[in-house]
Amino acid sequence: MPQKISNLSQFWQELKRRRVIHVITVYASAAFVLIELVNNLAEPLNLPDTLATIVVVIMAVGFPLAIILAWIYDLTPEGIEKTKSSDESEEAKKTKVPNAWRFATYVSFVIIVGLLTFNIVGGTKGLHTGDIRSLVILPFDNFTGDDQLDYFVSGMHASLINDIGQISGLRIISKTSAAAYRDADMTATEIARELKVDGVVEASVLCLGDTMCMQFRLIDAKRKEKQLWNADYREEKSQVLNLFNQITRQIAQEVKIELLPGEQQRLSEDRQVDPDAYDAFLKAQYYWERLTAEGMDSAQYYYQLSIDLDPNWADPYAGMAMTLGAKGDFSRGLLEPDSKGQKDYLERALELDPDAAYSHYVNGLYSVWPQGQWEKGEQEFLRTLELNPSDALCHIYYAHLLMTLQRFDEAKEQANLALELDPLRPLVLGLYGVVMLYLDYPEEAVKQAEKALTIDPENGFALYTLADAYLVLGDTSEWYNYWKQGLWWTTPSYLDSLDRVFREEGYLAVTRDRIRINEEVLASGGYISFLSQANRYLIVGDFNKAIDCYKIAIEKGDGLISYAALDHLAYPELLDHPGYLSLLKELNLSLP
Repeated sequence: MPQKISNLSQFWQELKRRRVIHVITVYASAAFVLIELVNNLAEPLNLPDTLATIVVVIMAVGFPLAIILAWIYDLTPEGIEKTKSSDESEEAKKTKVPNAWRFATYVSFVIIVGLLTFNIVGGTKGLHTGDIRSLVILPFDNFTGDDQLDYFVSGMHASLINDIGQISGLRIISKTSAAAYRDADMTATEIARELKVDGVVEASVLCLGDTMCMQFRLIDAKRKEKQLWNADYREEKSQVLNLFNQITRQIAQEVKIELLPGEQQRLSEDRQVDPDAYDAFLKAQYYWERLTAEGMDSAQYYYQLSIDLDPNWADPYAGMAMTLGAKGDFSRGLLEPDSKGQKDYLERALELDPDAAYSHYVNGLYSVWPQGQWEKGEQEFLRTLELNPSDALCHIYYAHLLMTLQRFDEAKEQANLALELDPLRPLVLGLYGVVMLYLDYPEEAVKQAEKALTIDPENGFALYTLADAYLVLGDTSEWYNYWKQGLWWTTPSYLDSLDRVFREEGYLAVTRDRIRINEEVLASGGYISFLSQANRYLIVGDFNKAIDCYKIAIEKGDGLISYAALDHLAYPELLDHPGYLSLLKELNLSLP
């Protein structure tokens, strides 16, 4: 037994003499540091998920190799030399470690202890401030057993997104893009990776009546799918708005986001609502999002019902104002927007709740496009984004206003923010494509408009954006293909005649034919879009008639006349046209 101990002691002394112990310590420290760097930099640098595993394998394979090399060779002031055996070396009797090796060993030992302490003690405490800056709230699961309550479950999903979107420290994916993952056969991590977010909120509705039963889960999806928080709630329906305030505060606490004073105040206010009024409000939202003339009629009915049931709740008034403004668009121009009604409902909404983001958003739209009040519209959009920084539609419409005001860099920034927040909403994709087109990125406009059509093949906005983009790119065949799909009203025989004109004479002849048809419609007392007619005159180079159409559009109160201020980007000749410059002055818009 004593002989065995002596042999072990000799082996240990030999390891130290050959500096194998020092190499092990330094190697382990370097490996720890390298692995920690990879783990911490993988996400911000968008490195492959498998990189950390590869580094660990390389370090593990290299460890025995480092030991073998340390046993055989030594690093001396003269360079790398083969280590002498103990019999050959007089120094073996008294091993002296160079100061550099001692220093490296001590530093490495401290690093190893520090990293171990951090990982064992600090690493078990969960999230740190800034770990989660973006979330997607997935569609609520309806486990009530009643499919007729889907509209209610969908409405609650939208309400919670709106509430959490008020937190300035978080980026929240909009409802439409989140809803695209309903029933998706994907993990939370996969969804988060597609949407470029850090965390996922899942919710289930278990009962819906006078009382609601709900479950919520918050998941850290950055690296591993880890549940951070879960809770069950049972509340009366009249308390639903207060419940969402409570959940918003809880999520902010869990992800370590410090609420601003204004956010704390808004989320602490008591917000009770008549249950039947809330039910009618959610039905109105459900029908509004169908984006049809019939849907607008139903939305108007239910918004008014909600107002009648709870006249002191601001949201239905704002919804009614939005609906009255949109009805003209969805009636194919056969109805005039009810500007007076819009104004009255908006004033009442803002009177009841001056801090309602949605009311300010609707007021921004109303101020800009029907009214042409650019400064007021910008103030309202900025106020909306102050109250709800994650409002994708507000970002994209603000981008369009900024284009009208010739502030193109700011417009691009706002458009990109909108796309981050709602990357799967056809309306956002179409509006984004318009921004890219005006900023001279036609290929990007094509990309986003085509994406919109994969989601909604009949999306008119995307069809016309694609047509315009291909015209800019000089591909008149693709222009005609997409432009023709937007002729919803026409007959097969007329389409056949257009096909013949395009084949034989080209796109300019098709445009002239559309001008002729519109002139005939006007002569018979019918309705046309004078802005669209102006655009056709621009295509064929008749700028005088284009200006005449602009003027008629102004007289008829066409809110989209603001886009005329951007036509000089495609037709620089307009900048030398007195009528165009006079038009911009009349619209109170700065000259380019």
